[in-house]
Amino acid sequence: MGISDKIESFIYELVKSEAPDCWVELKRNELASVFNCVPSQINYVISTRFNPEHGYIVESRRGGGGYLRIKRLVASDEDSILKAVQSIGNSIDYQSAKNHLSTLLNLGAIDKISAELINKAVCDTTLTLPQPQKDTIRAQILKNTLATLVK
Repeated sequence: MGISDKIESFIYELVKSEAPDCWVELKRNELASVFNCVPSQINYVISTRFNPEHGYIVESRRGGGGYLRIKRLVASDEDSILKAVQSIGNSIDYQSAKNHLSTLLNLGAIDKISAELINKAVCDTTLTLPQPQKDTIRAQILKNTLATLVK
């Protein structure tokens, strides 16, 4: 397991242990000391793994008294799906589509079978078009299939 994965697991456990609407506050430099890495490594993990696409809100303040505050987004299943649909836009790459599905699955907004079916519909092996068209079609399929899951 790489350092980024270890940092992610550590932060994830902290967030998971808190009540749904509570913020977890971390000191970037202290966390970097714990993992014997540079603070920019912490920034990388936060920006790539704890963002709205993954179901988190992050507040950050830099400097000596700086902090990171992280909170897991909590919403109804319908709200979670609608927010995902709204955030997709006109084009989406496969990794981002997988991230949306993973987040919705982790939130319990969709079930495993739905996530797997949608994933197969938007994967690169299914969409055998040139790249710009592939991402546009993928976005349309993802938005339309998710929208059908809203009651």
